[in-house]
Amino acid sequence: MIILVTGGARSGKSSFAEKQYENKKDVVYIATSKVMDKEMEDRVLMHQKSRPSCWRTFEGNYGLDKAVGREENYLLDCITVLTSNIMYDLTKDEERISIELQKKVEDTVVDELNKLISEVKEKNYNLVLVTNEIGSSLVPESHIGRVFRDIQGRVNQRIASVSDEVYLVCCGMPVKIK
Repeated sequence: MIILVTGGARSGKSSFAEKQYENKKDVVYIATSKVMDKEMEDRVLMHQKSRPSCWRTFEGNYGLDKAVGREENYLLDCITVLTSNIMYDLTKDEERISIELQKKVEDTVVDELNKLISEVKEKNYNLVLVTNEIGSSLVPESHIGRVFRDIQGRVNQRIASVSDEVYLVCCGMPVKIK
């Protein structure tokens, strides 16, 4: 079962995703964050405290399919940070991001996710993916911000299309949309 959970920042999507594996010990938490400053360190610690210590953690943005082991349940949190990190890796030296480079970023993110999804499906395991719904806000002021929003929106659409279920979480309340 592949489940995509989306929603705004602090909407409760991570809590909802973690509840999918309540009382399960055979869970791998796939963390996509990179700790670059004190704020991110605090956020990572908050997430670590919110999940059972028996869950195995896999950290990374590439080779996500390598997280798949003997455990039957996987939770990736989050696609938005994954996209941000890959976008930075591929565009950090660019002032303006061409359509071709935007496509490369999008395809790289989707390829990483599809490899993970394929590995999970092949073994008949479960995967919950968390992502931000970022298109419902203000139009970003900068070119880079608008490019990121557009890429993330398209990544979300592509992953939703291959997911068995999709939930939108708003104010801590999940709504099944697929």
